[in-house]
Amino acid sequence: MQMPAAPPRSASGYLLLAALGALVVASFASLPLKLSEFFTPQALDTTTEFLAGFAPPELSPPFLRKCLEATAETLSMSALGTLLAVLGGLALALPAAGRFGILARATARAILNVLRSIPELVWASLLLVAAGLGPFAGTLALALHTSGVLGRLFADALENAEPLPEQTLRTNGAAAMASFFYATLPQTLPQMLSYTLYRWENNIRAATVLGVVGAGGLGQMLKYHLSLFQMQDAATVVICMLILVAMVDALSFAMRHALTRR
Repeated sequence: MQMPAAPPRSASGYLLLAALGALVVASFASLPLKLSEFFTPQALDTTTEFLAGFAPPELSPPFLRKCLEATAETLSMSALGTLLAVLGGLALALPAAGRFGILARATARAILNVLRSIPELVWASLLLVAAGLGPFAGTLALALHTSGVLGRLFADALENAEPLPEQTLRTNGAAAMASFFYATLPQTLPQMLSYTLYRWENNIRAATVLGVVGAGGLGQMLKYHLSLFQMQDAATVVICMLILVAMVDALSFAMRHALTRR
């Protein structure tokens, strides 16, 4: 049996690869990378001395209690920020998917672009001026940035959904909202939940970084102890971060696996 001929390759694909290759070469040429300095004896000695200051980590019960409270605060920031982002993202995803006209679609897409273009750290710096230090500003920063990300992903999922089931319900007299909830939303819900869990993983890491600017949680503890050169205390905080991220990653993976399993 004769194999079918391979489809002809487009010249635009080769041009795109060539452009990407040129960009990589230009990046290496323009940046003053000094990789050899990482392996000088002085650099190795300094790094070894710095890392040795972290051992052994501080394990006193009062300090571990503080770390546990900060861990719970970081987890709460990420969970609440993600929940608010799901609500905001879904509210913007409906018009962004073109369900309310072209003007509403363009407006919603522009809002989503603004929300996700500003990093969480910048949002937190802006909100700290209005809300003050603490986890409230960090939670809002996570919610605003993640709303832009999830809103775009939700909108794309809605646009890519099979339109025939909803059209069939509408043809048989069902209301527009009922048709959406019974036909289109069930198609996209597993994908939306997967996106949400993945962003929750990212928000755990982001919440620890936001603490560096005063948004509470483990990040704020880490900045405090590093600024005072209390390296053993900082080592305990870093270990708490690693444990928290590993636990959330494992939980999120299990939930996504359960959602996608047939």
